[in-house]
Amino acid sequence: MKIVKIEYWRERFELKEPYSIAYNDYTHADNVFIKIITNNEIVGYGCAGPDYDVTKENTQTVLSACKEFIEPCIIGLDPLRISNILHKLEKVLTVHPSARAMLDMALYDILGKYSNLPVYKLLGGYRKSIKTSITIGILPVKETLVKAKEYVDKGFHILKLKGGGSLEEDIEKVLRLREIVGDKITIRFDANQGYSLDSTLEFIKSTKNAGLEILEQPIPRGFPSMLGKITDDSIIPIMADESLLNLRDIFRLTKKGLVDMVNVKLMKVGGIYEALQISAVARAGKLGIMVGCMDESALSIAAGLHYALSQPNVQYADLDGHFDLIGDPAADAVILKNGILHTNEKPGLGISLD
Repeated sequence: MKIVKIEYWRERFELKEPYSIAYNDYTHADNVFIKIITNNEIVGYGCAGPDYDVTKENTQTVLSACKEFIEPCIIGLDPLRISNILHKLEKVLTVHPSARAMLDMALYDILGKYSNLPVYKLLGGYRKSIKTSITIGILPVKETLVKAKEYVDKGFHILKLKGGGSLEEDIEKVLRLREIVGDKITIRFDANQGYSLDSTLEFIKSTKNAGLEILEQPIPRGFPSMLGKITDDSIIPIMADESLLNLRDIFRLTKKGLVDMVNVKLMKVGGIYEALQISAVARAGKLGIMVGCMDESALSIAAGLHYALSQPNVQYADLDGHFDLIGDPAADAVILKNGILHTNEKPGLGISLD
């Protein structure tokens, strides 16, 4: 089999509900799609959801990477030799992780369709579904509680609060939310690098009775020793997000015991192939893994889901980045039932954009 042609294009999706986090406001999502065509009519699809604040990419850098590096390199190659292709492009795509992830998932999509199996079964098939959290952006306390009740009524079991702005308001939200939803609903909190060491420790102390499952990336990524101190002193499991961008980062986090858990996003790390290697290192270091996402089409959410379902140590999911996209052409790539995500069990990643 050979790759004979690729196509790539940009899509802008307006959000049903704009939201805010500690360092940005979001009203829309820009994604780039790729279509890889082979000489036996099998077609693979991938999607990039770049986030400049995290990986210094935007849709233009992704499109440029497609034209300058991906297209000239992969035409004529065997798409089933995934590690070979990714290795050829590794150096030039180092600063283009979401472009690399887009290519990666299109190749796995072809492999699954060629094998007539869903990707998660090819990768190990550990489980068939996983609960996902749903995120509540930074809102006033009253609006946060109203939104939380809406999500619980829709069947979600896990709520993820965004914070990192006002420490006092964040603490109040967590405590009030626990009162409202009771003990059966899981609550996670993501500060998105918005706290200092002192404010993080104050947050942990003040919310210790709220039973938070995870405190995600409380401080900026450039202070690993501080992150380690927080982990050592915290009764809440500490998760790295922005502090994990590649295989080297997971090695450092694991070797020095800086966190309890890590958030693996395909757009940060470069795709399924790299995520599998990160999983192996995390498993060796006994770190928990959550699969996360940016604002992405259900196509790339599906890739993250297939990765999560394949690995026993990917125990947590935050795959809600497609819920609010208007006009997503791959919306049926994943199935949501009562807060639980399933694949559609079709070969590959389960979609055809034709």
